[in-house]
Amino acid sequence: MSQLIACRSTEGIVLGVDSKAVDLDAQGREVHLTVERLFPLGPRAAVAVGGAPEGVEMARALSRFIAEEKLESIDEIYSAGLAFLSSRYNEFMRAICRDVPLDPLHHVHFILAGVSGQDLENPYKLYLVWTKKKRPQLDGEEILHAFTVPRRMALEYRLSKMAQRGASAEEVFKEVRSAMESLTWYKEEVGPPYHFALIAKDGFRTLPFGG
Repeated sequence: MSQLIACRSTEGIVLGVDSKAVDLDAQGREVHLTVERLFPLGPRAAVAVGGAPEGVEMARALSRFIAEEKLESIDEIYSAGLAFLSSRYNEFMRAICRDVPLDPLHHVHFILAGVSGQDLENPYKLYLVWTKKKRPQLDGEEILHAFTVPRRMALEYRLSKMAQRGASAEEVFKEVRSAMESLTWYKEEVGPPYHFALIAKDGFRTLPFGG
């Protein structure tokens, strides 16, 4: 499993991820791993990845691809990223799951966040790219204010209200950090180390866990 949290603020987008993942060994038994889930996409965007551990390598490859293509606007990154991730996921499914029913452990989720070069009035954009339930392919849509994977509706409601009232990045970060800590106490699938980042007009930067 994993936990992704994303929310817009007046000063940028706050992202939070944990590092716990579950995979299957050769005998089909669950194995708990620590993985990296947050990658920059050029100077002013990032991707957070959850779900199957294979999604981490897809996100890492996307980060390299965006750097090679020198894409900066989230508008271009989302368009190119959706096609890139869909291709990589289809390759994964053909190689690993050709004769195996689609399993929840094969689902992947990506949150793409960044600064738009087209929408100057609302420059901070969030997009969800995820696995469709009925067939092994990826689709995407824009996130308006806040989103969590897995869904934490009470948390999303609080974050959405903060975004709508114009909360600062510091306020949003404190709420995201507190929520991640709380989830760890009662959800076995969520665990440290945690990573947080702010994406603003001046670029992508990590936020210290301690404050």
